[in-house]
Amino acid sequence: MLMPKKVKYRKQQRGRMTGKAWRGSQLAFGDYGLKVLEPGWITDRQIEASRVAMTRFVKRGGKITRMGKGKGAPDHWVAVVRPGKILFEMEGVTATDATEAMRLASHKLPLRTTVVKREGAH
Repeated sequence: MLMPKKVKYRKQQRGRMTGKAWRGSQLAFGDYGLKVLEPGWITDRQIEASRVAMTRFVKRGGKITRMGKGKGAPDHWVAVVRPGKILFEMEGVTATDATEAMRLASHKLPLRTTVVKREGAH
């Protein structure tokens, strides 16, 4: 299960998702990437399911609790993503394989996404 290494409090308030992503909005490592088009939450299971779907396609081709906010145990973690964030990157594959793998990964996510390509990539 993906989760933060250290958190200050056991639980957090939901908050609001406004604005666009400034950090992580450009391709940094690969030639192809999956970019988010709308704000939302992504759970650790959705991230893992997307990663597995993408790589499978490419391969085969505290005790103290603060007052309020409920007392249930945290059962999963979510990552807040804003529009423009690059979730996955890929290189060393053909353009058709990369777009198909990204398409399969996007079906596992609850957000609208698009495939982006680095300028000058094959």
